[in-house]
Amino acid sequence: MPEQTTWEVMRSFPDFVERVPEEFRYTQERMSTLQVNVGYRCNLACRHCHLQCGPKRTEAISHEAMEAAIDAYEVGGFTTLDVTGGAPEMHPELEWFLRSAHERGANLIVRTNLCILTDPEYAHFADVYADVDATVFASLPYYTARNVDKIRGDGVFAGSIEGIRMLNERGYGTGKHTLTLVFNPSGPTLPPSQDSLELEYHQKLADDFGIYFTNLIAITNNPIGRFAEALNRKNRLGGYLQRLIDAFNPDTVPAMMCRNTISVDWQGNLYDCDFNQALGLPSIGHKTIFDLAHEAPTPHRIVFANHCYGCTAGAGSS
Repeated sequence: MPEQTTWEVMRSFPDFVERVPEEFRYTQERMSTLQVNVGYRCNLACRHCHLQCGPKRTEAISHEAMEAAIDAYEVGGFTTLDVTGGAPEMHPELEWFLRSAHERGANLIVRTNLCILTDPEYAHFADVYADVDATVFASLPYYTARNVDKIRGDGVFAGSIEGIRMLNERGYGTGKHTLTLVFNPSGPTLPPSQDSLELEYHQKLADDFGIYFTNLIAITNNPIGRFAEALNRKNRLGGYLQRLIDAFNPDTVPAMMCRNTISVDWQGNLYDCDFNQALGLPSIGHKTIFDLAHEAPTPHRIVFANHCYGCTAGAGSS
């Protein structure tokens, strides 16, 4: 057993907020992204999942909260409605939510694990996404089966490749709709250069599988959730956090996602980011999406903790 809990290890390092200039400790005057987590149920139980989603989770956002989110999008002057999970496809009202938001003029992002699209129950979402012209963010930790299945489970890579192929057939990644792949390291390391990695992905996926995507984003594994717990069991969490601290890049601070994003959980509670959502660190003021349906958000002090080093290491992950 580790000598300290995950939280105790994280708190033993210098406070992240002290690295942030006062002017960047607050949200921007106008928030651009409303991110809505529709629930924690997922067909996978990935070892790096910061929300610890999985097939046995039952949390799901209500119809009323979904309606409030669409209203809040309009009232708050947001420019992007970012829909995430779990596997958002497993929410029984996702299609209604996306189509309703699209009809109201929302610019949509949907985050998928790809392989769920190969399940006959959810395959129609490939068409739904194209119909509402949603930008699809798809997690693909690497371009080989060995690496992906190690993180996400046996057979996931093959399903992911088929999911990309299904999206390609509907114009994703081939010019009509945007398909963004998301890379994250398999262990406690920083990601390589995003630009060089994107070129590598393009070549490997096209040559080996004949599939295509628009662009790639490389993110750092945030030291929370299953990932942090696994590291702590091996007494490696402190070493990983020190690596993130050593790689702190002050140039990433002005563009941290918490400065222009509001994260909504399945109960309608508000957070400065979905990492804070995972840790149960609500936004200051404790307002809900039902409040934002009637009143635009105002600037407030951001809730920081030491997991935030994960967003500001190297080239940043925001």
